[in-house]
Amino acid sequence: MANIKLKRGFDINIKGKPQKEVSTLKSRTYAVTPTDFFGISPIPKLLVNVGDEVKAGDPLFFDKKNPDILHVAPVSGEVVEIKRGDKRAIGEVVILADDKMTYRPLERMRISSASREEVVKHMLATGCWPFLRQRPYNVIADPEVTPKHIFISGFDNAPLAPDYDFVMEGQKEDFQAGIEVLKKLTSGKVHLSVNGKSTPSKTYAEAKGIELHTVSGPHPSSCVGVQIHHISPIAKGQVVWTINPQDVLVLGRVFNHGQFNTERFIAVGGTHVAKPQYFRTYLGASVESLTANNLTGNHVRFISGNVLTGTKIAQNEHLGFFHHQLSVIEEGDRYELFGWLLPSYPRPSLSRTFTGFLSPSKEYAVNTNTHGEHRAMVLTGAYEEVTPMDILPMQLLKAIITNNLDLMEGLGIYEVVEEDLALCEFVCPSKTDVQHILRNGLEMMREQS
Repeated sequence: MANIKLKRGFDINIKGKPQKEVSTLKSRTYAVTPTDFFGISPIPKLLVNVGDEVKAGDPLFFDKKNPDILHVAPVSGEVVEIKRGDKRAIGEVVILADDKMTYRPLERMRISSASREEVVKHMLATGCWPFLRQRPYNVIADPEVTPKHIFISGFDNAPLAPDYDFVMEGQKEDFQAGIEVLKKLTSGKVHLSVNGKSTPSKTYAEAKGIELHTVSGPHPSSCVGVQIHHISPIAKGQVVWTINPQDVLVLGRVFNHGQFNTERFIAVGGTHVAKPQYFRTYLGASVESLTANNLTGNHVRFISGNVLTGTKIAQNEHLGFFHHQLSVIEEGDRYELFGWLLPSYPRPSLSRTFTGFLSPSKEYAVNTNTHGEHRAMVLTGAYEEVTPMDILPMQLLKAIITNNLDLMEGLGIYEVVEEDLALCEFVCPSKTDVQHILRNGLEMMREQS
């Protein structure tokens, strides 16, 4: 067990944190979005058509490059729309949910006596496999590879993020079953990191067969990549897998109950949410249902995920596959006259130009304005202040921009994904699109591997 204390980073406190109140939500529609998965073909092989009836767990599509990995329906109902984007790429497969959930019958497997090959085959057949992501690159895990370790971050301190100690309470049975499944998949250990600033949920504290770690410090201490770096760094040629704790529950339900049950808690918060709270619903719920009669304005941005790494979506779209929160903040498209010269409104900032550093726990009403335009990258040391890893983020980004593969490797590109360096983008005085650059670098390295 490791006790990791990190100092570098920055907590962004935004008004509208979800209160610990839970409402059961029956979303009218749910969707699976192929673009949520890095590396998947833009036009996967569809297994359903508009008008087809599906049960929860029925296959919807698969990647033509990996036909064994099935993407399945999160709920039962009728396929009412297949949204397409540029060049006919599939944007969403939308399901009109039944009033009463029905599940595709799945074989129940005894985990203790099953071999790794049997567990892998069962997970592929039941649609559980896409929950596992591989580092490096943050792509869907390769079932033919045995990872060095599997990592679970049991908390999230990103802005407006769900409190997983609250969410996971009372889920011990399914979580433990999910852990037993994960143990079959790795030659190493299953690592679970919990928040060192609070008392962990009993679901975490009483879990067996795991390596438990406590991690404390500002964001991004909850990012699993940061935890991997301090527990067991990734060297060239090594692979580790990661999974969200709520997705571990899905694995447990498949093996315990023979049902692909994606029930989860979704945190809905932000400056324009009248009643920030949690909703008990299913994977891929619609934004419209999550925000119905609960907004204080209409000039807002809906973000699937958190404000640092999430995806901008419309109100008629759905939460992403890996997202467990919906953030709603003001759209920042109003120009500030002489904003560079006159005192501006209070907002979170690492810079001491603003008085916010005097009250670090203060919550702010924020918007999406970048307060400046893109300009040349300059060395300020700001990136290093918010990166609690032994890497040089500025030099890594420059290596990516110049397509220097050897230098990218030497500077630690295998250890990071977008969320690990998202704060660099927030504090950047040059308004550099850090996450986009890093993704380009990761894709370059993946193509060479």
